[in-house]
Amino acid sequence: MSGRPEAAQAGPDQRSGAGEMRVSEQGNLQRQEMSFAAVKASAARGAILLGSAELLIWRAKVEKYLQSDPQRAKVCYEELIKARNRLAAALGDARLALLELEELAGARAAGKLQAGLAGFNLMSRAYKPVYETLQGFAKKLPERPDTVNAKVIGRLMNQVRMGYYPTDPENIRHILRGIRFPAGVTTNVFDPCCGCGKALRQIAQGNNCFAYGVELDESRAEEAQTRLHRVGVGSFFHSRISSEAFHLLFLNPPYLSVLNQSGGRARHEKRFLVESMGHLMLGGLLIYVIPYYRLTPDICRILGENFDGLSVWRFTDGEFQKFKQIVVFGLRKKRTDDPDAGTPLERYADPAALPCVTQLEEGRYAIPAVRKTVEVFKGERFNEKELERQLIQSDSIRRLMNARSSLDRADKHPLLPLSIGQIGLVGGSGMINGLIDCGTPHIIKGRIIKVRNEEREEKYNSIGIHTGAEIKEVISNKMVFNVLTPKGFKALT
Repeated sequence: MSGRPEAAQAGPDQRSGAGEMRVSEQGNLQRQEMSFAAVKASAARGAILLGSAELLIWRAKVEKYLQSDPQRAKVCYEELIKARNRLAAALGDARLALLELEELAGARAAGKLQAGLAGFNLMSRAYKPVYETLQGFAKKLPERPDTVNAKVIGRLMNQVRMGYYPTDPENIRHILRGIRFPAGVTTNVFDPCCGCGKALRQIAQGNNCFAYGVELDESRAEEAQTRLHRVGVGSFFHSRISSEAFHLLFLNPPYLSVLNQSGGRARHEKRFLVESMGHLMLGGLLIYVIPYYRLTPDICRILGENFDGLSVWRFTDGEFQKFKQIVVFGLRKKRTDDPDAGTPLERYADPAALPCVTQLEEGRYAIPAVRKTVEVFKGERFNEKELERQLIQSDSIRRLMNARSSLDRADKHPLLPLSIGQIGLVGGSGMINGLIDCGTPHIIKGRIIKVRNEEREEKYNSIGIHTGAEIKEVISNKMVFNVLTPKGFKALT
C-alpha cells in the first residue's frame, strides 16, 4: 500500500545533479509543475468573485419583474438559486484547497461562509453586506497559483517528489484491531497500489489471507513480490482482475499530486475508489486511506451510495500531523442512487470532528465467510514471476511438456543396417553414449575432434624449374570412441 503522488513523474528532473540548468529553465519548470491545491485556490477566487456578482444581478432581475412579469421573475429566481449553488461549491473548493495549504483560518472562514450562504434568504434585501464579505474573502485568495506562500508550495512539492507514503505499521495495527477475519476460510485481500507490499503483508500475515497487489513502479513491484502472493506490474487501470472476488480492499491511492503544463490532473483518490470497488465482493470490507481534506462531497456520495456501516478515523497524532491521513471503513452494498447519501460523512472533513483510530472497537467489521477464487489477475506489463506461476498452473503447458509420442516410447530399429559413416555420425552426436548391455557389456562415449595436418605442394614453372613450395593447413574431423570394458579402457579412432 502506498499513498504516493503518481504525478511526480510528470515534471522534469530538478535534482542537484542538473547543476548546469540555467535560472530561466528553473523558472520554466516551476511554471510547469504547480501544486494542485494552489491551482484550486486560485480558481476558487475567480469563481467566488464572479458568483457573488451574479447573486446581485439575478436578485435585481427578480425584483424588476416581480410585479410586471411574475413568470419571468420565477425564471430569474431559479437562476438565482443556481448561482447560489455554484457559489457555495466554489466556497467548498476554496475550503478544501486552504486546508491542504494549511491555511486553517481561511478554511474555517470559507466553511462559515458556505454554511451561511446555504441558509441565506434569497428574497432578502440585505445583499450588500453579503456581497462585500464574499468579495473581501475572495480577494484574500491567491490571484495566481505562483503567488501562494513559497514555503508552503515548496513543502508540498517536496512531499510530491518524495515518491510515496507507506502506511506506518502502528496505524496498520490499529486498523487490524477493528477487523474480524472468518475462521476456516482463506480471504482474498487486495491493494491496487501496493508499493513495496509492507502494509498488505502486515494485514494478511497470520490471518489466513491470500494477498494480491498491483504496483506501477517496477522496483517496488519487485520488492512486493517477496512479500505478497501475487503482484501485477503496471497501471492498475490497465490490469485485468476478477470482479467481486476480494474480501478486503485496502486502498491508499496516490495523493498530493500536481497539475503539469499540459493541464492534466493527476489526482486519483476518486478514480481509484470508483474503479477498484467493483473488485470487492458484496459485504466485503473497504479500508480507504486519504488526507482528510480529500473527503469531498463527491467522494462522500460515492461512499454513501456503495457502502454500509461507514466510519471515519484519523491516524495517530504524529502521522496525522505529517500527512493529515484518515481511514474510512465500509462494507460494500448494492449501489443506491441517493444525492444525500454522503452528507453524514462531509462533517469529517473537519479535523476537530475526527476520532483517533486508537478508539476503533475490536472486531467491529466482520469479513464475509465466503470461499472465493480469483480467476483472473494480470498486471499491465509482462511479469516473469507471474508468468512462471501461470505456467505452473497451466494444464496445457503441463501436458505439452510431459507429452511423449509413440516413437519416443518405442525402441528404435533402423530399416536398413547402418553404414560406417552413419555409425560415426550417431556416435559423434552422443546418441549411443552410455552402457551397452550385450554379451560383452561395455560403456561407450563417442566424440569428434579436430585434427590439423600440413600439406606441402612443390611449385614449378613452365620449363620445369623449381620455384618454391606452398604449405597448406588442412583441418579435418576425427571420430574417437572411448570404450570402458571389464578388461580395461580402449580408445578407438
